Amino acid sequence: METHTYQVNGNFDEMFDSGCECRPHYNSFLSLVNKTSAKKMSQLQFSANKTQIAMGMTFNVYHDNQGTEKILHLDIVPRIIPNSEWQLLESGLKQRIHALNLFLQDIYNDRKILKDGIVPEDLILNSKDYLKPCIGLTPPKGIWCHITGTDLVRDRNGEYYILEDNLRCPSGVSYMLESREIIKRAYPELFNSLGVMPVSDYPAKLLKMLQYLSNKEKPVVGVLTPGIYNSAYFEHSYLALQMGVELVSGVDLVTKNNKVYMQTTKGLQQIDVLYRRIDDTFMDPLAFNPESMLGVPGIFEAYKAGNIAFANAPGTGVADDKAVYAYVPRIIKYYLDEEPILKNVPTYLCREEEDRKFVLENIENLVVKETNAAGGYGMLIGPKADAAEHEKFRELIKGNPTNYIAQPTLSLSTVPTLTEEGLEGRHVDLRPYILYGEEIEVIPGALTRVALKKGSLVVNSSQGGGSKDTWVLYK
Repeated sequence: METHTYQVNGNFDEMFDSGCECRPHYNSFLSLVNKTSAKKMSQLQFSANKTQIAMGMTFNVYHDNQGTEKILHLDIVPRIIPNSEWQLLESGLKQRIHALNLFLQDIYNDRKILKDGIVPEDLILNSKDYLKPCIGLTPPKGIWCHITGTDLVRDRNGEYYILEDNLRCPSGVSYMLESREIIKRAYPELFNSLGVMPVSDYPAKLLKMLQYLSNKEKPVVGVLTPGIYNSAYFEHSYLALQMGVELVSGVDLVTKNNKVYMQTTKGLQQIDVLYRRIDDTFMDPLAFNPESMLGVPGIFEAYKAGNIAFANAPGTGVADDKAVYAYVPRIIKYYLDEEPILKNVPTYLCREEEDRKFVLENIENLVVKETNAAGGYGMLIGPKADAAEHEKFRELIKGNPTNYIAQPTLSLSTVPTLTEEGLEGRHVDLRPYILYGEEIEVIPGALTRVALKKGSLVVNSSQGGGSKDTWVLYK
């Protein structure tokens, strides 16, 4: 397949440098592509699509009137990361998760960081994700954020930036695992000769981390799902199956004497650890949202009594608020007395007068985000929007400045992607997964999300994005 017509178009491309010369870690892949016909590449892509459907790797888009399940399109050109780069990412992510965990423990207990004025008190205490019932609690082993999916991007200079912290129920890890199996079959010889670090042991590592949260020798572990209609149900069932644990929903569980039991064909069985994939406030109608039909009455009391552990701990959502994100460099400095290894994207807080003035005057050049929205919703990409949208967001910001932040538009790096016209660069981000048990461990792979539309910067699956397998090299 021809690659000599490939254009980097002023972006930082993961495979080709600014002079369109192949980067060393992609050389083996390039020589394989050059020996493979366009027809064969198309057949590999078709086969990957079919395998995804056969595996049930689908998700629902709630606002889609069609109501159909979609596959997260998996492009067959992998993203390859050399080991030296990965080591930087690994150390930066470990530092960040360590500091955020200390932050969560502090704001629900002594609140030193708030008293010292490092983070504004009202930003935390008035946040809808700051859960009052968690005040004074310390979760098992002092860990709040057991599973994190941190989103990173790379600008046109090739520098990595943290875009977002996902500490409540980060999704997508099943796609990382299944994509690896599919792409490995497409390039078996290349995969083995390059020395790609494995991700297949993630379920075993996840189970070990969950078991660590209990003091029992053989704790009973379960995955708590909202049910089959949830957009990530494939992932919930997949991870339960891979770990060999029960997949349960609220109706399967009961509480007695501050303990949680699962209903089985042999009667009630106590459950010790739950990997919860439902929102904090839906977990227990007695402690949080009384309207919740998904939760288990009394489960939060069992948690407070120390009879069950949750991953992630309830209350973690406050730390991945987009306004709190702006303070993470200060949080790292405060708790660890270190400079951040990985930088934040420069962020303007509309709650601060000077920042707000700048945003209102420069909105056409900025990305504006709602602080508590997810999945690419509640967002304005200034350079791509028209004057009417700019004006609408100016009014929204003036009406509720605390609810908005703004960031410069980053170019986002590109990776060659198979299109009907051949290989073309498409913008990507990177979501590595971090487990926090006995120690903090970064899984040597990631979900690379790709904006499939030409020129688009929106990589979210719900907004038409796809994915790529991410190969982290041993060398």
